[in-house]
Amino acid sequence: MARLGQLKFAMGSSIFIVAFVFAAFLAAIMFIIQLDLIYAIILTVLFILFQYLIGPAIVKASTHLQYLKPGENPWLESTVKGLADKSGIPMPKLATVPDNTPNAFVFGRTSSSATLAVHEGLLRNLNEDEVKGVIGHEVGHIKHKDYIVMTVLSALPLLAYLVARGTWQAAWFARGSSRNRDEGSMRAALVAIGVLSYVVYIISLLFVMRLSRLREHYADAYSAYVTGSPRSLESALAKITYGLSLSSKPPSGARAFYIGDPAQAKQEIAEIMDKKDEYDLNHDGVLDERELELAMEKEAKSTWVKMNSLFSTHPPTFKRILLLHEIEGEMESGKYTNDRVYARI
Repeated sequence: MARLGQLKFAMGSSIFIVAFVFAAFLAAIMFIIQLDLIYAIILTVLFILFQYLIGPAIVKASTHLQYLKPGENPWLESTVKGLADKSGIPMPKLATVPDNTPNAFVFGRTSSSATLAVHEGLLRNLNEDEVKGVIGHEVGHIKHKDYIVMTVLSALPLLAYLVARGTWQAAWFARGSSRNRDEGSMRAALVAIGVLSYVVYIISLLFVMRLSRLREHYADAYSAYVTGSPRSLESALAKITYGLSLSSKPPSGARAFYIGDPAQAKQEIAEIMDKKDEYDLNHDGVLDERELELAMEKEAKSTWVKMNSLFSTHPPTFKRILLLHEIEGEMESGKYTNDRVYARI
């Protein structure tokens, strides 16, 4: 498929750059504290392996998901099976999450052991075509192995952040006990490591977030291809964003794995509602689908949104809808072919 190689290149280059920055970071720390670099590398590898191994267990425990038994939800089973077969991937395990917000995600260690989980709120508030569009998106993540790459890659910024927090706290406690030159030098070294760790955290996080946003666009485009209905996912994304904005629950730490980020949805809708009178074109007191779409389009172009999106796990909703609009237009024109799945990204 056209441009799928670009996603693989983006994944590979992001991993290389983040790993290179992190390797330089470890070398600098080991130089400051005068220890052998091999120990830091071993600890880093163990940390990544630990996160990779326990990640699925943490997701299961934190979401309270319930695995579906065969025949428990025939429509969902047959829909996922059909899209998985068309995609040439193993049938994922299916689970539901007892949550009223409309959302879905995939996780796992390998493609053959992946779990596709949908919130009860998604099944309740979206129609079957919209749910199918969401499932197509999640199948795209399995096809692209996004969740595996993101689990491994996100471990490096997390480790840099933990080092920064630890060294800052150690430097703070050392401040009150510095009575000689050696203790003062140790505190200075801790401060230097803390500053360096935080800089590396920011740089590596920017690369990880950029890859996260890109993979959402690829999964959206894949859903349009595998379902043949971009409009279904367009409608689903609008409902998901609005539905998530109404949730009173704090965002999950694993929100990068969801089709919609609750924190981002709240921000997007809050900014629009602050200017409701401006966007309510017919002045009926309600933003209809077209007015909401125009509002998201305008907000997505603001400088603040562009700057803030650098640290977002998902692209602005309107940009995702715009991509699907373009694919929909191409499908309607008859020019869309299977080798143009990712041509609009």
